[in-house]
Amino acid sequence: MTDPTNPKRTELSALGEFGLIDHLTSGIEIKNKETLKGTGDDAAVIDNGKLLTLVSKDLLVEGVHFDLTYTPLKHLGYKAAVVNISDIAAMNGTAKQLLVGISVSNRFSVEALEELYAGIRLACEKYHVDLVGGDTTSSVSGLFISVTVIGTAKKEEVVYRSTARENDLICVSGDLGGAYIGLLLLEREKQVFKANPQMQPDLEGNDYVLERQLKPEARVDIIHKLKEAGIKPTAMIDISDGLASEILHIAKDSGLGCRIYENKLPVDVVTADIAGEFQIDPTTAAMNGGEDYELLFTADVNDFEKLQTIKGIHIIGHMTEKAEGEYLISNGGSLYPIEAQGFNHLK
Repeated sequence: MTDPTNPKRTELSALGEFGLIDHLTSGIEIKNKETLKGTGDDAAVIDNGKLLTLVSKDLLVEGVHFDLTYTPLKHLGYKAAVVNISDIAAMNGTAKQLLVGISVSNRFSVEALEELYAGIRLACEKYHVDLVGGDTTSSVSGLFISVTVIGTAKKEEVVYRSTARENDLICVSGDLGGAYIGLLLLEREKQVFKANPQMQPDLEGNDYVLERQLKPEARVDIIHKLKEAGIKPTAMIDISDGLASEILHIAKDSGLGCRIYENKLPVDVVTADIAGEFQIDPTTAAMNGGEDYELLFTADVNDFEKLQTIKGIHIIGHMTEKAEGEYLISNGGSLYPIEAQGFNHLK
């Protein structure tokens, strides 16, 4: 019997971000037949007849998701929109509309918010998405940005996290770890500035990793290339919290294990060089860095030759039966358990 004078208290850190989501959403019953997918994927899926509607939402909080010391407001607006558009791409869909809610303190001017919205509008223009509404309210503690994106997909084309199959190839677009290394550079220069405001930031020659952090892109181009090649991923997710975290989502939701090969991980030479300066293994940055917003997907092994002809796609491993677990095979042939060590908002 629970003692009312001493109610049970479970700390959020005990569950972590994904554990909390599972805890709060477990047991939810879908009451409308149009709701094909609720929680547990990059976007909810709603059947509206001819096309499926995809809906995703992100909340960005100052001091948690972004630092205005080194993040230009225009870049922040652009990134806030793009990371949501990326969720729709990860469902093999097309983003169509965007709604933006902001909560802002009086330390921000009208001109500052114009910069924020200029970035949002630039992303909408690039990805052919309509900014159709939102909300604005006051805040006593900084800036909060809530973005909801709506997209569409044909019923036969939508892709979930939970539908990978044993022996499927594991593929990733682009290269990994750059956004994390860019963040480390920005944080380093922030600390230098705090110690001596007269010092100018030393960021020359690091444009690639800085752009990966401050101005990511949604890999809509990869979706188009796959469709042109006649390839439908068997499962897909975008890489926001790190490759390790995302492949574990696919493995868990599909009831499978996996093998990823270290020597197949795509890491840009600039990323690797700067990682060395920070004494960080590039593999660690690739597996756990996060915010790359590349696409991680599985594909039928029979599509191997087609995949090899598509520029920007790398085959990095394969799915196994669940009993074989989830492992990274090192360059030396050793097996290391894959663990989600990327950014956890509640740890």
